[in-house]
Parts: sequence; structure tokens; C-alpha cells
Amino acid sequence: MNISTVFSADGALGKAISGFQPRDEQTMMAENVHQAIKEQSQLVVEAGTGTGKTFAYLAPALLSGKKTIVSTGSKNLQEQLFHRDLPLMKDALGFTGRIALLKGRANYLCLDRLSRQIVESHGHHSDPQLLTQLVKVRSWSSSTKSGDLGECEDLAEDSRIIPDITSNNENCLGKECPSFGDCFVFKARNKALEADLVVVNHHLFLADMAVKETGFGELLPEAEVFIFDEAHQIPDIASQYFGQSISSKQIADLAKDIEIGYRTEAKDMRQLQKVADKLVSSASEMRISLGEPGFRGNWRDALKNQKLQREMERLQDALQLCRDVLK
Repeated sequence: MNISTVFSADGALGKAISGFQPRDEQTMMAENVHQAIKEQSQLVVEAGTGTGKTFAYLAPALLSGKKTIVSTGSKNLQEQLFHRDLPLMKDALGFTGRIALLKGRANYLCLDRLSRQIVESHGHHSDPQLLTQLVKVRSWSSSTKSGDLGECEDLAEDSRIIPDITSNNENCLGKECPSFGDCFVFKARNKALEADLVVVNHHLFLADMAVKETGFGELLPEAEVFIFDEAHQIPDIASQYFGQSISSKQIADLAKDIEIGYRTEAKDMRQLQKVADKLVSSASEMRISLGEPGFRGNWRDALKNQKLQREMERLQDALQLCRDVLK
């Protein structure tokens, strides 16, 4: 199928979209994308609003017959592309290949962590509101196919329980997990590996480049064509993934997991509770000694402050004790 014909008034798009008007810029962009795919070369396109960029890169990508990854600037764009633009283009072009949507693991329900949280939330100092949310999620979990929490209508986007019922690199048990056979992250990644076109976002793409996650092998499938929509956002996002960081929240999350382990699996190990408490207090003292929230500066200069040095040592001692006890 000729690219310029697709974008003509009586071409594939004209037949599929009522009121479709051919635009020279859109056709020119589509032809350039087609050429770049054919020659395996790079192409950067800057085009104004209303050019119809999405269709201009989707048509040549779908017609190329090559495995393609499309990366968007945000999750909202990702969903719009997958649920609205792609189905329309598939129908217009008669594309019969498989397409998949893949998000970062923090978007998918972790069944193992959900069941642990439900056990934990029946404790003596639990928040009844959170328990209600957990019960709603559990009921939704039996009907969902994707496990994508964005599809759970009973759960607010900023709900406090989300970090507790999703997994991250540090706490995922991989193949050791009792729920591994039903794991939504694993299923979504398998689907992506088998698809002809996968829609991801820049965060996920760069996270995959920065660290190939353990437990699942590669996160993104190998592809022949890579398309970055809103590519101007990439430098800022890349700097987050190719640096190293640690936060008091990460340490608090570790302490919480240790505490749940103590209450559910290892009730005879009182030492675990002490370790968790020490981690939380030393991390918060360290946080306070850094001064105002939002403070930015050179770490070497900050370390010249003796109070900060002491708190740093306390935190390192707490982490070492934690390591020894967990061993």
C-alpha cells in the first residue's frame, strides 16, 4: 500500500474517518517516516499542533511489517494511543497483527502483596477506610484480565494503598513468588514480547535501558523500529534513570516490609520490629539534618556538616544491622 495514497482524500483514512482532509505536512511526514524505516535511519520531526503526527507515524509503522515500539511522553497519551488512535488505524489499514500496551510494574496489582496487606490490615491499629479499599480491590482482582489498577474504578489514582499492593524491583519475588503463575506484570510482558507493535512510555523505556530487571529477564522486547512521541521530554526523564538516588521513603518502605514479615511470617523474631523502628528513626533524623525540603546542592559540600555526617553514620549502622538480622 502506497503511503501517499493512504493519506489521500479517497484513500484508507478518507474511507475510515468521516470528514478526513488530506494535509500536505502530514503526508510529507508519513513519507519521511516510511523512508527512515526502509533505510533503517534516524529521523527527527518537529511539527505544529494539528499536523496529525500520530497517524503520520502509525501508518508507515503498521504497514512496514516490522516489530515496532512506540514510546509516549505520558501514561494518558499512551492510553489514548492504544485505545483510540491505534484501533482506528488498524481498521483503516486492515492490519491484522497483534498490539500490546505495557506500563511500568507500579501500575499492576501484585496478588501476593494484596493478600499480605489484607492479613496485615486486620491488625489492632489498622485504618478501616484502607481495609474497605483493599476489599474492593480484591473483589475487582477476580474479574480483571490485565490487573492494570488504572481500570479499577473503585480506586482513586492517588490512593495510599497503591504502593502497598504493587511491586517494585526491590520487593518483587520473581519466580519465587507463590502467585507467579497469575502475575499480571509477567502476563503483560509476555503479551508485549509476542506483539507486533507495543505502546510504552518514556519512563518505562528508559528504566529498561538503565537496568534489565531481575526475575523477568528483559522487560522490553527487541524491536526493529522505535518511535518516540514527544521526544523533547527524553533528556529530563533520562537523567532520572541514569543517576542513582536514595530517599527516606525507600527506607521507610523497606522498614514496613520487614514489619509485615515479622507480623505474618516470622512472629518469633522480635528483633525484626526493632530493626524496622531503627531504620525509620535514623532515616527521618537524616532527612531533618538535611534542612528544608526541596533543598538542592552538592553532596560533597553537604557532608562537611558534622551533624549530617553523624546522621549518615547512624543510618549506615542501621542498614548494616538490618542486613545482619535479615541474614
